[in-house]
Amino acid sequence: MKDILFNKKILLLIVPAILILVWLLWPADQQASYQTKKVERGNITLSVMATGSLEPVNQVDVGTEVSGTVRKVFVDYNDRVKAGQLLAVLDTQKLEAQVVQSRSIMESSRATVDQSYAAVEESRQNLARLEKLFEVSAGRAPSQQDLEASRATVRKSEASYKAAIAQVREAEARLKLDQVNLQKASIRSPINGIVLSRVVEPGQTVAASLQTPTLFTIAETLTQLRLIVAVDEADIGMVKKGQEASFTVDAYPDRTFPASIEQVRYASEVTDNVVTYQTVLAVGN
Repeated sequence: MKDILFNKKILLLIVPAILILVWLLWPADQQASYQTKKVERGNITLSVMATGSLEPVNQVDVGTEVSGTVRKVFVDYNDRVKAGQLLAVLDTQKLEAQVVQSRSIMESSRATVDQSYAAVEESRQNLARLEKLFEVSAGRAPSQQDLEASRATVRKSEASYKAAIAQVREAEARLKLDQVNLQKASIRSPINGIVLSRVVEPGQTVAASLQTPTLFTIAETLTQLRLIVAVDEADIGMVKKGQEASFTVDAYPDRTFPASIEQVRYASEVTDNVVTYQTVLAVGN
C-alpha cells in the first residue's frame, strides 16, 4: 500500500514538470510570414503540336511523252541541272524512220497537188476553147452535151485539186508531229534545280500510252522549303496564317528551326476516323 502511494506522488511531480518544460520551449509569439509581388499583365501561350514532312517549295516530275527504250542517262541524284539540259535520251531509230516516212508522204502529196493543178488548168483551157467555138459557130458546134461534159470535168479537177491540198496539209501536220516526237526523245530539264530522284536506267523500256511515266524529280531550290503538317480538328481554330512556329527534325533532335504559317487549307482529311487539316509552313534553309 505504501508503494502505491509513493508511485502516485512521483507521478504527480513528473506531470507538472513536463508541462512546465513544454511551456518554456514553445515560442511565445510565432507569426506567419508572407511574400508580396506586383501584379503584371502577360500573355498566355497555347501550343499546338503536329507532325508533317519537309519538301521543296517547287519541284517538278520530268517524264516522257513518247514510248521507247532508254539509250542513255546523263544525270544522277543530287546533280545540279539547268533549264534545257539533256537528262536522258531514248532510242530514236523508230522515230527517225517515222519522220522519213512522213516526209516522203508529204513530198508525194505535194507532187499530187502539182498534177491536180495542171489538170485544172487543162480542163479550164479546154472549156474556154469549146465555149469560144460555140460562140463563133453560133451554137452549131460543139454540142450542148459536150459543153456540159467539159464543165463537169473542170469541177471534178478543181475538187481533186482541193483534196490534194488537204492531203498536203495533213501530211505536213503528220511530219511536224513526228518531228516533235523525235525531239521529245531527248528528255530535258524544264527548270534550274537539283535532281532529287532518278527512276530510270539505260536499256529500260518506258511506255507513255496511258500516262506520262516519271523519270526524274527536280527541285527548283533547296534554300526555301515548306513544311506540311496535319493539324488536329480540335486545334485548327488556334492556327492562323502569319503565326510564327518552330519545329524539329529527326536528323537534328537537339535543334529547333523557325517557320511561319503561310496557308491553312480548308479541305479536311480523315485518317482512321481522325479529322485533320493540312497546314503549310514556310521554312528558310
